[in-house]
Amino acid sequence: MVAAALLVSLAAAAEAGPSRARLSSDLAKHLDSGSTAPVDLIVSGPPERIERLAQRHGLVVKKVLSSGALLTASRAAFESLVEDEEAGAVSGNSIVRSQMAVTTSLTGADAAWAGEVVSLGSVDGSGIGVAVIDSGIANHPALKGRVVANVDFTDDNGTGQDLYGHGTHIAGIIAARGFNNSAEGADSGMAPAAHLINLKVLGADGSGYVSDVIAAIDFAIQYRTTFGIKVLNLSLGAAPTQSYRDDPLCQAVERAVRAGLVVVASAGNYGEFKGKQVYGSITSPGISPYAITVGALRTQGTVDPSDDEVAPWSSKGPTLVDHIVKPDLVAPGSKIISTAAEGGALMAQFPDRLFDGPGARDYFSMSGTSMAAAVVSGAVALLLDGQPTMTPLQVKLALQASADFMLSAGLLASGAGSLDLADIDQIPNLYPSDKGFLTGFAMVVPNPDGTSSQILIWGDILIWGDTTSADDILIWGDILIWGDTTLADILIWGDILIWGD
Repeated sequence: MVAAALLVSLAAAAEAGPSRARLSSDLAKHLDSGSTAPVDLIVSGPPERIERLAQRHGLVVKKVLSSGALLTASRAAFESLVEDEEAGAVSGNSIVRSQMAVTTSLTGADAAWAGEVVSLGSVDGSGIGVAVIDSGIANHPALKGRVVANVDFTDDNGTGQDLYGHGTHIAGIIAARGFNNSAEGADSGMAPAAHLINLKVLGADGSGYVSDVIAAIDFAIQYRTTFGIKVLNLSLGAAPTQSYRDDPLCQAVERAVRAGLVVVASAGNYGEFKGKQVYGSITSPGISPYAITVGALRTQGTVDPSDDEVAPWSSKGPTLVDHIVKPDLVAPGSKIISTAAEGGALMAQFPDRLFDGPGARDYFSMSGTSMAAAVVSGAVALLLDGQPTMTPLQVKLALQASADFMLSAGLLASGAGSLDLADIDQIPNLYPSDKGFLTGFAMVVPNPDGTSSQILIWGDILIWGDTTSADDILIWGDILIWGDTTLADILIWGDILIWGD
């Protein structure tokens, strides 16, 4: 019998009282608290709409975004705004944080380098730009020549330099070259010939603001051709406070995907609390169905996949508000050694995690879904190097269809399974549909009894098993029903997930 657990809702109702605006849960809480402190708001819409709302309610525009604006409101202005039917969705300027808690053989990257993945040829990520939206990228020998642009969206120093150490580590996982500038080696990144675009949004403490992340995503969209950007890596997250349809960060992710960019996001490191598994813990923007959301594996330091397990702290689905099945897949994310940022805050805080490379103490060990997301971003660069015309949807389906399904971990912890580029050749065809972003893709996985079942992706919902259902009902074999129906000893009702008898 599965141990009892409870999914505690982290989000309040999307609306507060009679308000006509759709508020994120953090803003609803602020409104209910009676606080008189000014509050920052993100409102989406064209400039003329933002200008009307600002003038009508006395809002101060702090930053203009391509999709709206960041505004400051007094208590009175806030109360007035939420009664305005033109306001639509109003979101807080949430704090986003880096998400910390590879072997290239395990992921199939070395097979791709060697040309053993026939459908890709010999690939190393050449010509593929990966935008690293993070804490910056430091000067490091293994990253020399990899960074083609630096843009700083914070107030740290304006150069994109990494004062924290997280972004440099992520960059190394994606595109570092090994000792002696070798493109293929145990210390190389996943795609050692890919180039990096450094978009700094996190400060020296590893935190930043949603508005800066949105600005960075929109920059990547605008300059995707200039810098050859094909992939966005978002190894960061904020608490989910509203539907992905209203979340401005998720809206930016959708814009990027519709512009042809593949967006990879970390699932979050909130899958465990006081020794108990926490479901519904995926962070934003990983809650977006347009993102490839990645959970973390513990590989036990071996290249044998049989001893792999999903890290208990890796965030689990479904998404809290929309109940979308996430993560999409998992990848190595525990004790990953990659490039260190000299003088970075993390390096000073955890000196025992530093390792020597060509120079003293220039590599660092970290764990987290941040690292796992970077592994997948590197894999995407290899995939696009070999198949440059693939759409973001085709990339997502290819990674999920070739993943090694993890029956013991289950759907809500590991998604389609563990990243395995070496199995890309096993996918006969990809059939992206024009009826919806995720509609109409099927594949086969083993059942516990040794038989096979289809996995169907329908709309925003994944239906895993040999029974299909509509909209918000999920059936996985005879184990799980998602919705307002009970089956056997499992019940999921609204935001509450109950496991037991």
